[in-house]
Amino acid sequence: MIDFFVKGGALMWPILLCSIVALALIIAKSMQFRGILAHLSVSLELILDKNPPEVAPIIEGIERGLDEKQVSFLGTKQVREMEKGLGLLSLISVIAPLLGFTGTVTGMISAFMVIANHTGTRVDPSMVAGGIYEALITTASGLFIAIPAHVSLHFLENRLDAITLRMKEVAMTLYERRSNGV
Repeated sequence: MIDFFVKGGALMWPILLCSIVALALIIAKSMQFRGILAHLSVSLELILDKNPPEVAPIIEGIERGLDEKQVSFLGTKQVREMEKGLGLLSLISVIAPLLGFTGTVTGMISAFMVIANHTGTRVDPSMVAGGIYEALITTASGLFIAIPAHVSLHFLENRLDAITLRMKEVAMTLYERRSNGV
């Protein structure tokens, strides 16, 4: 495995960094969103009792008598806070294959440099194999990072949408109760 990494060339280092950051983000955000959904999947009474930090500003804003626009702003701030890290995961899903394709270019350049510097009449395939090998390793590595990162990003965005919908549902229910005098 280390030999494979080394033969991929210098661009394998940023690809490795992308994979570590992506994996850490996927795990952290999955755990965070699972916990938030668990807090918000209970009845409204339990949510009001426990006052989870994700909806606490919204509940407090409604109790203080803020209008819907002000409470919506508080909700947007909460969602933005939960979104942190998803932008970086999106960036990694775009940059990883670009790094891989850059490795393809550098590998092919080194292969053609061998051909250009060769003074004989015949080029032996083993002479250019190293550059082609580098090209293929970096391309595959970049794609192996980007595909799961992109799929995970969509999964996490769907979880965040579910959280946002539940937060709106809680706010609407509280507004209805307030308008009905409950």
